[in-house]
Amino acid sequence: MKIKYAQKRCSKKIYFKMNKIYLLIGGNLGDRKKNISQAENILSKALGKIIFSSAIYETAPWGFQHENYFLNKAICIETRFDAKKVLEICLQTEEKLGRKRTDGNYAARTMDIDILFFNDELIETEHLTIPHPQLHKRKFVLAPLAEIASNLEHPVFQKRISVLLHECSDILEVRKL
Repeated sequence: MKIKYAQKRCSKKIYFKMNKIYLLIGGNLGDRKKNISQAENILSKALGKIIFSSAIYETAPWGFQHENYFLNKAICIETRFDAKKVLEICLQTEEKLGRKRTDGNYAARTMDIDILFFNDELIETEHLTIPHPQLHKRKFVLAPLAEIASNLEHPVFQKRISVLLHECSDILEVRKL
């Protein structure tokens, strides 16, 4: 965990803890690559520096049928914000990029941003569960995440991401672009 500081006018240093978050960004509607690029730009300005970024991966929709394949990318950001604020910024970013929320079922979308990990914390609230509760079941999440954090250990399963990817039973093909 990094500690950074901001210097105030009167030479006082204010220290704050930097949180490391892993996100999966992607979608299957509109200009998918442009949407990912715009999401990265918005998130880096709103949350903090992107320190790791995977390639873009393409996969069929997971959990529903649609003619458009998804493009997804994993990123890691250092931020000073807490998980609640990160979720708020992610939801605002999805909305800026044209995301229309449905009744909760899986659906096509211009942008989807999932918080995969927040440091090594376990968080469960009405609106947020971290680590993402389904990430170990989805190759489209594990493949890009393994590219940037293969040795990251899942705090619940006590297994590295590379092991979870190897053990994943998801049969959808995930193709690196």
